[in-house]
Amino acid sequence: MKILIIENEIYLAQSIATKLGELGHTCEMCTSTKDAIKSNNYDVVLLSTNINGQDFNPVIDTFKKSIIILMVSYISNDTVSKPLSAGAKDYILKPFMIEELIRKIDHYQDYEKLKRRNEAYEKYLNHSFSSITQEHNHSHIELPIFISSSFQKYVDAFAFSHAFAKNLPIHFISLGDTKANSEIALLPQNSIIYIINFQMLKKSERKAFYEVIANRQVIVASSDKIEDVDYRVLEIKSENNIFDQGDILPIEDYVKYIVLSYQHKFPDTELSKKLGISRKSLWEKRKKYDIIKKK
Repeated sequence: MKILIIENEIYLAQSIATKLGELGHTCEMCTSTKDAIKSNNYDVVLLSTNINGQDFNPVIDTFKKSIIILMVSYISNDTVSKPLSAGAKDYILKPFMIEELIRKIDHYQDYEKLKRRNEAYEKYLNHSFSSITQEHNHSHIELPIFISSSFQKYVDAFAFSHAFAKNLPIHFISLGDTKANSEIALLPQNSIIYIINFQMLKKSERKAFYEVIANRQVIVASSDKIEDVDYRVLEIKSENNIFDQGDILPIEDYVKYIVLSYQHKFPDTELSKKLGISRKSLWEKRKKYDIIKKK
């Protein structure tokens, strides 16, 4: 990581830089806030609050996307409370062990990585489910619930939307994993467990499964019709019934579905290329299926 050390005690700054450098970090030092704000491309900023007569707010504002850790000689409203409110992440009291500083840096680095990763996952899920119409009032839905659908993505959308509506963490389990029951038993109570592939369970295995999900907030998905369960069962049909027939259909039916579903998302040149046909063939199929492309 690239680390900026803002400290007027040169010996202390050099000592910190040396020890962090031994761990593979790149460190730069400055003795004033004025010099510090000339650049903002740092992963971590170590800011000493005992630099007399200097305003820390411009530094915190400049490095608001970085991990700012305050190095303080004493705790007060000016040295800790106000900088934390302005955007600093944490503080460490001088004198300190370098190991404690490294622990804080590692902790916030891991946190920022998880935060960015979570934001990317949420953005991807929102994009992935944007084409699915959600008509469920999750505030009135109680778990456990079993859901059957021949289109897995519809149940995925239901499960993640429910977790978001309830503001609870969600855990994913596949019953194709032989250790699924053990994993479910270890999960925390105050969370939603999304379980797929119920259709893979043998009847002889279901009793043990029902026991492990008892009194748990679970959403259980199956690609087959669900029968003989003592829980609420919901069937979610896809917007195009070719996925709900539970059988292998002629290729032409799938081509028709693709044209209907994606002709408004892709230009004809790209859509025909994805289907492996010419634009003329695409036009002929629209005519054959009586599909009108709205402009």
